[in-house]
Amino acid sequence: MIEHWKTYALSEICKIKYGRDHKSLRDGEIPAYGSGGIMRYVETSLYDKKSVLIPRKGTLSNLFFVDRPFWTVDTLFYTVIDEARVIPEYLYYFLKTLNLAEMNVGTAVPSLTVTLLNSIEIRLPSLEEQASIVGVLSVLDARIAENKKINHHLAA
Repeated sequence: MIEHWKTYALSEICKIKYGRDHKSLRDGEIPAYGSGGIMRYVETSLYDKKSVLIPRKGTLSNLFFVDRPFWTVDTLFYTVIDEARVIPEYLYYFLKTLNLAEMNVGTAVPSLTVTLLNSIEIRLPSLEEQASIVGVLSVLDARIAENKKINHHLAA
């Protein structure tokens, strides 16, 4: 029921952290993400829990959901999520509904800031309702991915 939903600022349900330079890291098994996706694989993780990766610079609509250890470079934020309030996948799906490009504060290069992101308001249902919504959306995502694979094979 929507009347039981509670509104939070994004800063109340997750901490937004900066990525770091990856050039000094050795090659390994851990994906290193930039705002365009996986750039390379490195030996060290920056964070090892579920996280939503949000572009800081570049293509502002390129959000990623990560559920294994990862590294992010300095063009991408990662989130430390309060799982007592929000299911990480739910946060990802919610943020995907926003037009982050409209929040651009950059001049030459599209950019987002922590201050701007922290002020985003999110209405949350109970964890049970979040899980139900995530269940439906993840099935749809899986079907979309499968259809894309099929289309790619048909085109080839």
